[in-house]
Amino acid sequence: MEKLYTVLVIILIFSSTLASSRNVPAIFVFGDSIFDAGNNHFNKNCSVQADFSPYGSTFFHQPTGRFTNGRTVADFISQFIGIDLQKPYLEAQIAVINGSRKDYPSNGINFASAGSGVLQGTNMDRGVISIQEQLRQFQTLVEQNQIDKNLVQKSLFFLESGSNDIFNYFIPFDPPTLDPDAYVQAMMKEVANLIDQIYKLGARRIALFSLGPVGCVPARALLLGAPINRCYGKMNVMVKKYNKGLEGLINNIPIRYPGAIGVYGAIYDIVQRFLAIPTRYGFSDATSACCGNGPLRGKLQCGIEGYEICLSPNEFLFWDYFHPTEHAYKLISEALWGGNKSQIRPVNLKNLADITFTLV
Repeated sequence: MEKLYTVLVIILIFSSTLASSRNVPAIFVFGDSIFDAGNNHFNKNCSVQADFSPYGSTFFHQPTGRFTNGRTVADFISQFIGIDLQKPYLEAQIAVINGSRKDYPSNGINFASAGSGVLQGTNMDRGVISIQEQLRQFQTLVEQNQIDKNLVQKSLFFLESGSNDIFNYFIPFDPPTLDPDAYVQAMMKEVANLIDQIYKLGARRIALFSLGPVGCVPARALLLGAPINRCYGKMNVMVKKYNKGLEGLINNIPIRYPGAIGVYGAIYDIVQRFLAIPTRYGFSDATSACCGNGPLRGKLQCGIEGYEICLSPNEFLFWDYFHPTEHAYKLISEALWGGNKSQIRPVNLKNLADITFTLV
């Protein structure tokens, strides 16, 4: 079956040479703060926010609700394709309801909510939008014909979530009832269901992104017993188990979902290279946050009273205690867009965007 998948991919790539332009008009985005473009800003019941300075300062020159100083991976890939950046779902919904726009955007929609996880209960007490609810929001638009079904079949679907679930596993005042393996399996069950549901709603180009090395984020300084001078190994063990499961789901797509292609973005491996040889990628600091306070600038969110900020954000891997800088996101995006199989597989996002399904 693996050989069949390889042949299918080769056929699809070959057929894409017949097309004079990319076949992707839109991107639909689901996930957490790695992708959130401002949904939480429009969710007044949510306490997980980045709608204040200095977030957004490098590119947008104002806060947009993105948890970095500029663009995210979804933004860069949109620019590589040549389409406008996706609006947050809640912003688009408000505009449709109040009549300031007639229809939902035709270039895709960003449903991601910072702080959410693949487990429905993750950070729900903070008012985040679970990825299951994000899917229901998309489903409602499709079923009410507010998104064209032909557009859906031509679009890219981005899914990235799980870091909040795993980080929360190590918070001592809310200990989990499951052992690490069972916890990861519970996460995998939710992701498998998400893939199943978006396929049923018409998704045919699905990009599932691994977690980065969550045990290396500066916010580990918040956890009792977590090391400051090195990454938190126990956390990264869980991350790697989860990522292995994600790749298994992608490998299973041609078997379970006829006509669909899935790709696995190996974010963990990409970021590990930054950590191993930071200067090669333009980083003078790959351990501390540019913006925050305390050890690793990891104990206080950027922008909160008492924060400190570096002079050159693009020389840092981390913007704040959890999230990469725009420079890091750009490097990750370039690897996902045009990279080899050590970075994204079985094909990269450029090939996925070029694929036409007419011969299948």
